[in-house]
Amino acid sequence: MASPTRYAKAADVHVAYQVHGAGDLKALLTPGFISHLEYQLQEPNVERFTSRLFSFLHAAIFDKRGTGLSDPVPSAPTLEERVDDMRAVLDAVGFGRAALIGWSEGGPMDLLFAAMYPERVTHLVLFGSYARFAWAPDYPIGVSAQQFARFMSIADRWGDGVALGAFAPSLADNAQAREWWARLQRHSLTPGMLRSLFLLYPQIDVRAVLPSIRVPTLVMHRRGDKVVSVEHGRYLAEHIRDARYVELDGDDHLIHAGDQEAVLEEIEEFLTGVRHAAGAERVLCTLLFTDIVGSTELAQRLGDDRWRSVLAQHEAIVRRHLQRFRGTEIDTAGDGFFASFDGPARAVQCGAAIRDAMRQIGVEIRVGVHTGECERHAGKLAGVAVHLAARLSADAAPGEVLVSGTVRDLVAGSGLVFTGGDSRRLKGLSDAWRVYRLEAARA
Repeated sequence: MASPTRYAKAADVHVAYQVHGAGDLKALLTPGFISHLEYQLQEPNVERFTSRLFSFLHAAIFDKRGTGLSDPVPSAPTLEERVDDMRAVLDAVGFGRAALIGWSEGGPMDLLFAAMYPERVTHLVLFGSYARFAWAPDYPIGVSAQQFARFMSIADRWGDGVALGAFAPSLADNAQAREWWARLQRHSLTPGMLRSLFLLYPQIDVRAVLPSIRVPTLVMHRRGDKVVSVEHGRYLAEHIRDARYVELDGDDHLIHAGDQEAVLEEIEEFLTGVRHAAGAERVLCTLLFTDIVGSTELAQRLGDDRWRSVLAQHEAIVRRHLQRFRGTEIDTAGDGFFASFDGPARAVQCGAAIRDAMRQIGVEIRVGVHTGECERHAGKLAGVAVHLAARLSADAAPGEVLVSGTVRDLVAGSGLVFTGGDSRRLKGLSDAWRVYRLEAARA
């Protein structure tokens, strides 16, 4: 589900965040050294990984200050400042307590937060992480000065996709993944901020707080990790009381690369007590995404009170028509809805009806519809079909209902009239898809 990017205030810094999923199980996802909330989801592996997480979590994810969509800063922020970012995001989304899920550089942040604010942490999940990165006489498993110098050389080629072979060997021969990695580097960090960040790494050391961790903790690490060696994960598990340690096959450092299902199964079982992946149900269904056009600008123009009124009307309109056309609401982000249908014609008619009703209150929406096979977990849907439907909605012009060629073929004889049929490459998808525009819909 596409989620709007919003901003939390940490002192005088704006921290970009998004909220996904629903339910009572709340979590804060703490990324590694680079991230960009909106661009990173255009990689299919990332989209599949996060979709599965959001199927059983109500989760917030953010860009740390100095990275991605958050405010730039003059130099690499300290761990304490980044903990302030985490607290600001939790406060902004209204999560009193949450599980912390951190990978790579996000791990030390989560460890310090859990030690400083145990009353706000339900669980701690660490992947490919460490308490200290650099070598020390009492920490021989750390990165040596020579290794660190080679690590620093990444900055010399930053932005061209350098080091994907180390961070994700399983993706190194994938041309699409290489291009995504290069763009993610450019979107996430400048070379100057990268150097500043790397110079901070030898100072990171949260070993002293490990005995203070009192929340249930899961530590996961891949045996062949080429960026953060497996000894770091073993050290964490040995020094956090009652930590559960899972050593996984593979040599990818990026959490979404390689066998992501093994990682997801461990997280889901640890947080919920149940593994659903093994019994995942694959179903064919029609997916509909709607989104209010220019919602951020509209909210600023209308003001808080009128915007809340518009959102309330929007929710009532969408839900009324979902009931009318036998749709099932899967998720909502306030200014957008994700729903499924057991018939493609009803989904298209529903999208058109919602669009027309929203126009009556002076608001334009965009709609995307696709039929495909999905994985269904506890009422949530995931998979490439979900991503395609969302991208159709994002690609639509104001007032447009865009459908895939699959939908157009399946509704032959329904009275629905389409134009177009052009082949488009939608963001995050390697194949081109035929896309049609709805011109007329039967009421």
